[in-house]
Amino acid sequence: MLLHIPEVLTDDELAGIRRALDSADWADGRETVGVQGAQVKRNQQLPDASPVKAELGRIVLAALQRNPLYFAAALPLRTLPPRFNRYQGGGEYGFHVDGAVMISGHDDTRSMLRSDLSCTLFLCEPDEYDGGELVVSDTYGEHEVKLPAGDLILYPSSSLHKVTPVTRGARLASFFWVQSMVRDESRRRLLFEMDTSIETLRHSGADQDAVLQLTGVYHNLLRQWAEV
Repeated sequence: MLLHIPEVLTDDELAGIRRALDSADWADGRETVGVQGAQVKRNQQLPDASPVKAELGRIVLAALQRNPLYFAAALPLRTLPPRFNRYQGGGEYGFHVDGAVMISGHDDTRSMLRSDLSCTLFLCEPDEYDGGELVVSDTYGEHEVKLPAGDLILYPSSSLHKVTPVTRGARLASFFWVQSMVRDESRRRLLFEMDTSIETLRHSGADQDAVLQLTGVYHNLLRQWAEV
């Protein structure tokens, strides 16, 4: 499931993140990938040890916690601390698949999770740069994504994907991975569709007993499928 989640960040949060990134110290993005990924990756990232990365990551995580659409779609169990990247001057990231297990930090701060979902949170408006589309390839073809600043795209980490070359300006984004309570993508989609249907029925004045019964079915399925 490829899902666009709008307005994850407020205008004030977005402005603060942009100011911090404008004065941040960037590193070669190839430092955080393996040999195969390094062959197709040309961008910059905030180092994992950067205090700016840690502070901005907390802002992103807080924004996600208050977003009901994100929670309904991802059913997050664990989230890797958000990272931040910059593409400019022809920078790109060729087709690749994200690693199945993601690791962040070192020694006592080390965290590890299974990557069920990949997320890109756009931090620049589309007209600020040329190129830089996130292209996600699945059984239905290739999907190009270039969202307004503050919007997020969520997609299965098993998807083949790339970032096209940025030929003008700079593309700034936050990216991170989520281990979901529900590992299976098809089950997660069914739960999301049921949850959104329940919300629609609740706000349309539908029979409350029927809505309550359907809500019970949702939670019993989640209880059966969740790994917590």
